Amino acid sequence: MNWSATKMKTSPVLPTVVLACAVPWLSASHAAAGEPPPPDSAAEHSASHADRSNRAFYPAKFDLSKLPHYRPEQQVSGTLRIAGNNYIGDSELAAWWRDAFGKFQPGVKFEFNLPSAAIAVPALYFGVADVGMNHEPHFYDHLAYVRMMGFAPTGISVVTGSFDVPGWQDCIVIVVHKSNPLSRITMQQLDGVFGSVRDGGWVGAIWHPEFARGPEQDIRTWGQLGLTGERANQRINVYGYTPRYATALEFSNRVLGGSDKWNGDLRAYGNWRRPDGTVYGQAAQILDHLKADPNGMAIVRYSPKFPADVKVLAIAWTEKEPYIDYTIDHLQDRSYPLWGDQSFWVNKQPGTKLDPKVREFVRFVLSQEGQALVQKDGKYLPLSPEIAREELKKLE
Repeated sequence: MNWSATKMKTSPVLPTVVLACAVPWLSASHAAAGEPPPPDSAAEHSASHADRSNRAFYPAKFDLSKLPHYRPEQQVSGTLRIAGNNYIGDSELAAWWRDAFGKFQPGVKFEFNLPSAAIAVPALYFGVADVGMNHEPHFYDHLAYVRMMGFAPTGISVVTGSFDVPGWQDCIVIVVHKSNPLSRITMQQLDGVFGSVRDGGWVGAIWHPEFARGPEQDIRTWGQLGLTGERANQRINVYGYTPRYATALEFSNRVLGGSDKWNGDLRAYGNWRRPDGTVYGQAAQILDHLKADPNGMAIVRYSPKFPADVKVLAIAWTEKEPYIDYTIDHLQDRSYPLWGDQSFWVNKQPGTKLDPKVREFVRFVLSQEGQALVQKDGKYLPLSPEIAREELKKLE
């Protein structure tokens, strides 16, 4: 099974809101004392991107007129508890969703607990949230959820990742040194370059032996990618993120069949706090090494100050299909194969209906009104009508 060729593109009377922080004393106590927040805390993380939080980076360029308008199927009430992704709370998006939804559903009040996407799925299975916003959960998130709940969580994609805004799910690109003549690559070739022999892979917490592949699909030299001359027999030096990090998980799920079997020569990086307290980011480390390596290829998230010393490759699902450049339009319509997203994860037991207030809120966020607020915020990208329709089917 050539699994990598599978093309999955796929908040009058306003409600009361409680903006909850997982550790409310953390930022307040240090701020009162005139001290910086503790290293690696949610407060420090939010402060690190404060200059981006309330800024719109993109013009309102996408036509949302074919998205469905939100029309309540029923009037609902109660408290809607949303946990996880801090970026919708660091920006104004969560409050905008809340206020706009409240014009249609004044009987709903909100509780937000948004220190980190890391708490999204645990908050669901411990029963302290109705919606958890996160990217694809890690293996133990899936496993713990199934152990606790008896069924898998349902993920509903509600935004596409940003084009170049760090933190707002800025999407993955494949880069080589600027001197490299290579300009494009397929998803299967990426598996060959960054992956290794495997006996299967994971979807959530379910093992799939059909994702196996042998060593004959490994790609370790530039000649195997079609380059000639002196470079043909030189090894491809691969760079990327530590496999413990969400970016590596996202890439593995999309390219490596959900496997943990990476190229054994992968040079992987994580954020490093220097002795002077400054942080040397993982993406900066990857790019600094690649700039000095004519034989390097790297996985990295795109950012606005991408160095001129590297080149972004176009990507195709297969060699018989178009190679797609990394552009904001190709990202928003998800024709670019390595698009990213953020999802609402919810408790929906098979054969049962979703909690009515959760269902109505998800329908609102997937509507023209909800996605217009994503576009207004100017960081995440709004869904296309086709994607929104597919996600709405998950509510049935």
